[in-house]
Order: sequence, then structure tokens, then C-alpha cells
Amino acid sequence: MKPNNPSRLFNRELSWLFFNTRVLEEAENSNVPLLERVRFLSISASNLDEFYMVRVAGLREQQRAGLQGEDPSDLSPAEQLIKINRRAGKIVTRQNRCWRKLNRELAELKINVLKVDALSETQNETLRTLFDVDILPLLTPLAVDPAHPFPFLPNLGFGIALGLEKNDRDPLFGLITVPLNVPRFIEIESNGKERNFVLIEDVLQTFAPTIYPDFEVTSSGVFRITRNSGIAVDERAEDLVRHFETLLKERRRGRVIRLEINRKMEPALREFLINSFDCGDETLSDSTDMLGLCDMSELVKVGAKDLLFPSFSARFPERIREFDGDCLAAIAAKDIVVHHPYEEFDVVIQFLQQAACDPNVVAIKQTLYRTSDDSPIVHALIDAAEAGKNVTALVELKARFDEASNLRWARDLERAGVQVVYGFIGYKTHAKVSLVIRRENGRLQTYTHLGTGNYHVQNAKVYTDLALFTADPIIGDDVGKLFNFMTSYNEPKDLQKLSIAPLCLREDLLDHIDREILHARVGRPATIWAKMNALVDPIVIEKLYDASQAGVKIDLVVRGICCLRPGVKGMSENIRVKSIVGRFLEHSRIVCFGNGADLPSDQALVFISSADWMPRNLNRRIETLVPVESPTVHNQILDQIMMANLLDNTNSWELQATGRYVRVAPDEGTPRFSAHEYFMENPSLSGRGAALADSAPAHLEDSDVPDSQIFHPKLVS
Repeated sequence: MKPNNPSRLFNRELSWLFFNTRVLEEAENSNVPLLERVRFLSISASNLDEFYMVRVAGLREQQRAGLQGEDPSDLSPAEQLIKINRRAGKIVTRQNRCWRKLNRELAELKINVLKVDALSETQNETLRTLFDVDILPLLTPLAVDPAHPFPFLPNLGFGIALGLEKNDRDPLFGLITVPLNVPRFIEIESNGKERNFVLIEDVLQTFAPTIYPDFEVTSSGVFRITRNSGIAVDERAEDLVRHFETLLKERRRGRVIRLEINRKMEPALREFLINSFDCGDETLSDSTDMLGLCDMSELVKVGAKDLLFPSFSARFPERIREFDGDCLAAIAAKDIVVHHPYEEFDVVIQFLQQAACDPNVVAIKQTLYRTSDDSPIVHALIDAAEAGKNVTALVELKARFDEASNLRWARDLERAGVQVVYGFIGYKTHAKVSLVIRRENGRLQTYTHLGTGNYHVQNAKVYTDLALFTADPIIGDDVGKLFNFMTSYNEPKDLQKLSIAPLCLREDLLDHIDREILHARVGRPATIWAKMNALVDPIVIEKLYDASQAGVKIDLVVRGICCLRPGVKGMSENIRVKSIVGRFLEHSRIVCFGNGADLPSDQALVFISSADWMPRNLNRRIETLVPVESPTVHNQILDQIMMANLLDNTNSWELQATGRYVRVAPDEGTPRFSAHEYFMENPSLSGRGAALADSAPAHLEDSDVPDSQIFHPKLVS
């Protein structure tokens, strides 16, 4: 492998910040409904919070320890932090500018976020009553001195710092933290025609003299903190569950990694907060008017429906209906792929619920990485165990920010008699797999679900993911070996179809790329299409560069981080990279190899996967790469899903060799095409069964996209 250097690979952290800029641009996009723009602004701010909690916190720890880190672009932690602060500062400035514009547009539609000093007399009286009754009793105002030390504030803690004076004593500082159960936007004097809100921090600053009646309030300012939320797991712990419980408590008290203060805060208050949180100037963000823009999500619920995306109802696979709702019978007849969120997640739930109730089902094995509160998946597993079936659940405790809920589910499952395993020491189990074993005609038959997304009901409404259901006995045997690996450390031997990280997934990907290189060298068509969330792994990237130099045509759809530099002559001129950011979060992982033919082709090799192409996924996680062999499913994924993603000219951005992303726009005379809209309007192919004949055609060839664009030479040549 060639050595990494900045000219060959983009920095991971900066690439992520550019992704978050694309999310922010949707908040600035006038073609997006107004309240959805508010939602995108909230998402971009929440994303940035998490970036600081985990990625920036990690770089700071490396810097303190004097470590170089493993940046593919060969920047030191200190160099990365300088670049991150500069780029993140620009994002925060844009976020605040965007909020000011959205606020004006909301006001035009009678959704008003007002300053307290702009309220009418009647509104002021209403606010005063509301403050006295619903807010003041929840506050714990402090005057900070040796007898009243600075309190602990949790991650994303938010409040008001005040300068206080009294004739008979030295000046001191006051502190009011915002209780978690108080909304950020306080509604007052609204009616059917308009909604009026004030911000909680504005309310607290206004009523500060009431809160501190014996003092003169000389200054005040708003602040917010972000803490290091990474968890360093000690793999030598004797009891992993208790170890995680301890770590979760410690995370609440992680080092302050960012202190945000409002613009023009007085120097004395600023120094008071810096000293109290024991953080240096490098953690300070002081260029904004409004902190915590993630709270904008509260406003999404207040407007008319025409300010949101049009309502959309997911479909249930028709072929399962043709089998009177019997999921197992439908899967036994032919493989099915379900395309979330366009098709209901209920099919996954029903698959497990039916297995739990079926007297012929003898065992269920399930991985759980992320799942929702009151999860129907967990309830189905509990029902199966209580019905006397052999149920195994691999619950991954290391699912970031879901550790506590996974611990809770694990206890519920164990109480019901489920055999719970907590994943590997040293690896994170990220594969999404269900295995149902049924006794049929005196033998055991397997039914397998392999997904690209999590078993999370709410995520499945907004994440695009694929769920493959198959009764293929070879896949079932491979998945059985995978579960034995996860529960007993017995490495699977002689896998026939499945590729598993960290054992062989990267090597199998590299072998497939090498085969495309051989096709190119002997003059056959050589093409790769792939879709994923992130592309970071330098080994895979260098192999893609080799393929490009050999003449392989490569089209990549990478939603988020991409360290590969496309379009560089002599290195990557045959590689194109695009990112799709729109109504739904692109989450499915797909890879297609031409196999000696132009794509799309029946000859192509098509796979779905749980893994992004990142070192963590390929080296330190349990992941799957699954071949798609059913002609119908193969057709849907290659000819419909991948083609639609490549043709999208509405939600797409193209990565330039400079690292800049440019929004894709239709060429003159070319119609607008949105992959998201297409799949909302067109039924699934593999799940339609006989109903397909009575419905709109499912192929892109039969859509409104012209033939000249379906097989665009840039995509398939």
C-alpha cells in the first residue's frame, strides 16, 4: 500500500464538517418547506454537539497525552484542532445567520419568537403569571461563594450567569441553570391566527431582579457546556454490565470540551465561567447570539402541515399479503428485500412476532445494536422465550448514547429467560441479523433477516435502509456460524456466502476490486457502484485508486465522511463521488461489481452490508457483507435503488478534487429527478408479487426519466 499523505487523502474530521455544512444548506434551501428547514438547522446543531462530545474530545485527549493519532491525512491532533475550530466557527456563524432568516420568515407566517421587551402590556402580564406559577418554583438560583460552591452541570447544561452587588458585601456571581423539564420556547398570548413565543433565557434575564430581590443585578449572560462523552471501556473488567453502569455515571462528569457564551458577555462573567468549568480559551465559543440551536426542533410542531414535507405512508409488501400475512411462507417462496422507509418496518416486527407464536419455531437468534423505547422487537423476543423457545440475544453495550437503554433491555430479556450475550471483548457488534429456526417435515429450516439499519422503529421512518429476508439454507448456515462466533469466540470455518468483519470482509472487498482490475486490463467492461455512509479506510481507498488507474469506472454515493480524493489525473480520474442529503437520511450500504459487464447488468455481483468502509468497521466491529442472488431482489437493488441514487439531481452534491462539494443541478432540458420522491411514488418490485401487474411500473426505465438519462454514459460507461 502506498504511504498516506495529504495529497491522497482528505482529513476525516474536516470531511465530516463539510457533511454537516450540507445538512445546514438544507436549512438555507428555499425549496424545502419552512418548518423542515427549521428541523435541518436543529439537526446540524445537534450533529455539531455530538462531534464535539466525541471527536473533538478524543483529539484533545490525544493532544494532552502527546499522541500522534491515526489521521489518514497525516495531520497531528493539534493541527486538526486548529482547522476544526476554524471550520466549526464558520458553521456556527452560518447557523446563527440562518436562524435570523428563518425567524423572520416564521414571523411572516405569524409564528413569532419575541424579545420580552417587545411584548405588549397584556402579554407581559401573562408572562409574569406563567413565570410565577410554572417556572420560578422549578428554579434553584445560586449566589456563588465559598459557602455555595459552583454546582455540577451535566452535559449540554444551559443557564444564566449574573453579576450581583449588595451594599454591605463584596460583589459576587449568581447562577441560574435551566431545568430539563422547562421548554426552551415559552408560549404566551397565542390564538388561532398566530403563535407567540419567548426564549427561556430571555425570561430568566428579565426576571433576574425578582429572583435575586436583595441584590442589584449588574450584568448577565447566557452559557452552555458540552462535555467529553466518550467511554473508554476496560476490556479486562470482570463484570462488563457493572463496568458500563459505572462508565455511564462517569460520563455525566466528563471534562468540559466546549463552553459557549453569548456574544458581548462581560469579561468578568466570562472569566468566572472559564475558571468554574476549568477550561481554557481553546474550549470557548463566543461568536453567537443564540446558543443551543438544536432546541429549534421544538418549533417544528407548532405550524400548519403545509409548512412540513407532504405526509407519506409507507407500504406493506404485497407478496406477504398474498400469503395471508404469513411472513415465513412468503420468504420460503422467494427472497424479499424491504426498502425502508418507503416500505413498513412492521414487516420486520411481524416476522419476529410470528416466529414467537409459531409452535414449529424452535429457536430465534437476534443482534440488538440500537432499538427504540418500548421496542416491539424486544417484546417479541420476550414472548418467544416465555413460549418456551430457545432465544439468544446479542445486546451490544457499546452502542454510543444507547448504552443505558441497551442495559435496560438486556435485564428485561434475561428475566424472561432469553440467553443474553454482551458482544465481544475488543469488538463492537454492529451487524443487523435475525435467525429463525423452524422444524419443517422432520428437518430444521432457517429464515434469516439481514439488514443495513438498526432494529429501531422510529429510525426506520426516516433512514433509508434495506432488509433482506431469505430462506436460503446456505445463508442460514453461515449466519448460524456467525452467531456461534459471537457467543463462543469460535471463528467460523468455510463460510460459503457471507463475509464477516473483522475476519474477511475487507479482504473479500479487495478481492472483488482486484477482479474488476483484471477485467479492465484484458479489455472487458469494469465498473464498481457503491453506496455507504462513510469512506475512510486507507487500504480500501488505495485499492480504489489502483482500480481507477487500471481503467475501472467507479461511482460512489457517500453520504457523510469521504477521505478519498476523486478526479485527480493519474490517481483517481475514473472515480466520482456524490452525497445525497434530503428528506430521508441515506443509511443503506450497497456495493455492486460489474463482473465483466457494464452496470447495470444481470451478470453483476450485488451485495448489501452493515459496514461502512472505515477502519473501525473493518478492524474492530462485527459486520456482514451479504450477496444478493435472487434475480428479483438483484434487479430492485441494482436497477432501481442504485440507479435512482446515481441519477438523483435534486438532493445530490458532487465531491471535487479540491475537497469542495458542489450541488448537482439538472442539465438544461433534463427533468428534475429526486430518488426520495421516486421511491415514495413507486412500489417495491420484490415485495409486490402478483400485485405488480395491476400497479404502476416499478423500473426506472418505465419512469418519467428519459432513456438518455437512465443509462447516462458518465454513470455506466
